[in-house]
Amino acid sequence: MIELGKRQELTIVKRVDFGVYLADVSESAEEKVLLPAKQVPAGAEVNDKLTVFVYRDSKDRLIATTKEPMLQVGEFALLTVKQVGKFGAFLDWGLEKDLLLPFKEQTTPLKAGDECVAALYIDKSNRLCATMKIYHYLRTDSPYRKDDKVEGIVYEISDNFGVFVAVDNCYSGLIPKKEPAKGIAVGDRICARVTEVKEDGKLSLSIREKAYMQIDTDAKKLMEMLKERGGKLPFSDKADPELIRGETGMSKNEFKKAVGNLYKQRLILIEKDRITLVKEDV
Repeated sequence: MIELGKRQELTIVKRVDFGVYLADVSESAEEKVLLPAKQVPAGAEVNDKLTVFVYRDSKDRLIATTKEPMLQVGEFALLTVKQVGKFGAFLDWGLEKDLLLPFKEQTTPLKAGDECVAALYIDKSNRLCATMKIYHYLRTDSPYRKDDKVEGIVYEISDNFGVFVAVDNCYSGLIPKKEPAKGIAVGDRICARVTEVKEDGKLSLSIREKAYMQIDTDAKKLMEMLKERGGKLPFSDKADPELIRGETGMSKNEFKKAVGNLYKQRLILIEKDRITLVKEDV
């Protein structure tokens, strides 16, 4: 069986002036596909086996090529937009005929020169097309763990769920709606931190550092002191300035600002004579 959109091994069954015809002789030689003369390897003869990719030419006829495209049916890749036409965007996927990405399969408008992660599928008319809706194509077996730094490309933004990211262009990631992600657009390359690996293998991401790394130097120092002392300091910002300086190396004003910063982050509880760490950084 000759498979559209796949690389496969076929046998030369007939030679003509404009190329050779290939077939899957293990099933039936009745179904044939042309490999144009310019693609036929030197010295190839009838009964030789060739590995080819099968797609459709500009006249919608099945055609074979020895060139290797950037993706096959069911796969996805980072592709570049060559031009935008009446029916959608046309992508460079390594073959002479560009790949159509219909408007209805785009998650954001595209222009020539843009990059997008797209998957290859066969549409209802039995033609090869691309889609940017790749959620179900992405893998969930990444090697990443909580707090690992990752890179990826944004492929869809949802008002309900958040920012969908193809980590390493192949793994499923999401910046949840609750996470700050202002200014991010489809097609952006981002660096993020893994905040959780879901049971199904999907990655939850954040473009923020851990909470204590978002705050200023003094607040970070105070956070580390709290951790080292079991989550408690036996004095508050009401303490004597000399005690504060002796314990922290900060002036009372610097200490109060650091305490206020952590309090706004909801990382500490301020009591009359002590400060307590109430929430681990996330």
